[in-house]
Amino acid sequence: MHSQSTIPSPQSPAAIDRKVLVRRHNVRQEHLDPRSPVSVGNGEFAFTMDLTGLQSLPGAYPVGARDELPPGTLLGTQTQWGWHSVPSEQPYDLAASTVLYDSPRGPVPYVDMVGDIVNDRETDTSLAETWLRANAHRLDLGRIGFRWMEDGTERPLTAADIAGTEQTLDLWTGVVTSRFTLAGHSVTVTTACHPDRDQLGFRVESSALGAGLVVGFSFPYGSEAWHDAADWASVDAHTTQLDGPDPPQVHDGRTAWTVRRELDNSRYQVVISGSDLTVQQTGQHRLRISPAHAGGPDTAKVLDLSVDFVSSGDGDCIPRGDNRPAAQAAEAKATPEGGTGVELSPARSVIEASAAYWPEFWSSGGAIELDATADPRAKELERRIVLSQYLTAINCSGSLPPQETGLVCNSWRGRFHLEMHWWHAAHFAHWNRVELLLPSLRWYSTVLETSRQTAKAQGFEGVRWPKQVGPEGRESPSPIGTFLIWQQPHPIHLAELVYRANPNREVLEEFAEIVFESAAFMASFAHPTSRGFELGPPLIPAQESYGSIRAKVTNPTFELAYWQWGLRTASAWRERLGLEPVRAWSDVADGMVPPRVIDGVYAAIDVEPFTIRTDHPSMLCALGVLPQTDLIDPDIMRATLSDVLADWDWGSTWGWDYPVMAMTAARLEDPEAAVDALLLSAGKNTVLTNGHNRQTDSLPLYLPGNGGLLAAVALMAAGWDNGPERHAPGFPSDWTVAWEGLVQAP
Repeated sequence: MHSQSTIPSPQSPAAIDRKVLVRRHNVRQEHLDPRSPVSVGNGEFAFTMDLTGLQSLPGAYPVGARDELPPGTLLGTQTQWGWHSVPSEQPYDLAASTVLYDSPRGPVPYVDMVGDIVNDRETDTSLAETWLRANAHRLDLGRIGFRWMEDGTERPLTAADIAGTEQTLDLWTGVVTSRFTLAGHSVTVTTACHPDRDQLGFRVESSALGAGLVVGFSFPYGSEAWHDAADWASVDAHTTQLDGPDPPQVHDGRTAWTVRRELDNSRYQVVISGSDLTVQQTGQHRLRISPAHAGGPDTAKVLDLSVDFVSSGDGDCIPRGDNRPAAQAAEAKATPEGGTGVELSPARSVIEASAAYWPEFWSSGGAIELDATADPRAKELERRIVLSQYLTAINCSGSLPPQETGLVCNSWRGRFHLEMHWWHAAHFAHWNRVELLLPSLRWYSTVLETSRQTAKAQGFEGVRWPKQVGPEGRESPSPIGTFLIWQQPHPIHLAELVYRANPNREVLEEFAEIVFESAAFMASFAHPTSRGFELGPPLIPAQESYGSIRAKVTNPTFELAYWQWGLRTASAWRERLGLEPVRAWSDVADGMVPPRVIDGVYAAIDVEPFTIRTDHPSMLCALGVLPQTDLIDPDIMRATLSDVLADWDWGSTWGWDYPVMAMTAARLEDPEAAVDALLLSAGKNTVLTNGHNRQTDSLPLYLPGNGGLLAAVALMAAGWDNGPERHAPGFPSDWTVAWEGLVQAP
């Protein structure tokens, strides 16, 4: 039975000053960086802003265009509950994309695709496939930005309108302060998100409010585009209705307006509240928010308002999830003021709530401090560590597994990828913040039946987890995704990490069905041969370079080790619960065929071409992401790591590959290589000013890279079972590493 690590931190006898540590990495910007907007959020909701503290300059923060579509913007407003589907011409299902593939058990149906994906672009897909891959998609709930009134005409701001910009995201409080000059007026904007509600607080202080500065609020239709959550062209496909304030909804001098939004089967409300405030509908989907008594152009004014987003709880807009401790959740669900379904709070209340929550976040869980290290790489690594904690907390801690771009903008049409869930969320358990992992792990229980039917249709036991999905868990047509298998053990791995952080029977009982059903599929998927139990064909390993030969791929190195470790972990869960063992699980785990070795290194797969040197070097995961198993020889893995580092195609890798190499190097007791891997100079290992791991123009942030970094450094600091007993074994011995509150890895 595992327990939480209690390894001391001998190089830091005093507790880490977490406030100093965190604020050392506040995000400060004085010039517009089109790649680095900052966000506020709470895991269920996020708002991404430009240098004005609002979303005034969406075109200045582009997401690169794909498939001949116009570019999107990084300045999104998204929630875990905000989903939309474009009505289909007819009812579509997966039958037309289902293809029989030969397997050792006979023909097996797989959801494939009539079209193809070439260089991440879809080609020749059917109408059904296009719709099924794009719906449901995450929805941009609205854009809030400054506008300028002149001679009765309202126009958007441009980057040329503002000067003297200065913006600070205070990580310790989660509050953003933006200052700039507009038409000779100094403007100060304070922006915050409530930690428990989908509520924003804005406080604008400027004499410009009397000279023509107003806040505009615009609402888009949902978008099926790969990269964009907003369609601004389909103005007649949705409705926006402003209610109030007649009769006025007033509480303590504050007035509230309700905006009712309807997009096909998606419905939600937006409640705007504040004092000395007026809200007008100025267009079909546009509002204007301004002071009720503007005064003259030389009069200092304050615009203080809160904006709440409220799901209808039906249709595509699903009920709001809950990622909070029970006591906070109960308090938040108490009867709200004003009868609007939300508490009418001015900006000050939202700012104060944020400033109370974030110090508690930073003071809990784990911490790593590297600032006392002479090596200049340490300061950059510490910056990445702190910013990654903030970014994953606001984007990856919600009630659904996140998309790769979190709640900032859409990627892969806003649908989430279950093979990426480990990279988004495993670190929460390693950093002793398991409450931020639990909501998305619990989601698997809602798709058990759908996943059970998939397994049954293919002739397997248990549940087969899908790959690219929305909240309902329906698979997407794909020539790649449905053939992946490495997402299958992820729920076992995540549940085991939860148990290690909090080893009690309640955890075992809550996640037993997810663990056991995952294992049942794994045991039945492996097939016996004279060599042992084998995997595939068909399949595609985590390294997707073998997609074109999916019909013959067998025995990828990482997946073999993951099968053995996952089945043995599931068996340990049965033992902890006092249940009889499942003989088939141990038979398969003990009898897995060994991975192929060529020229002294592990091959990626067991058939030609054995190893293609592009995409993920995923064979390294077999000892790094995973602990030592019977199938992996450390000396061969050491040679494999050296082989990868020698000449892999770094341009084709992705952000989580660098943490993979670091974890492998750490477990092989090569801490210098671990640090080198985390900071390797490569395009997709770029970490921007705001902390985002940029990949490409059309994938401008990549949260699996941030989550992978946190998992790697936790392993490097706190160590792993039966690992070296020295302090921070994954870091070089001449580094000064202070850490506390981490949970040791398996």
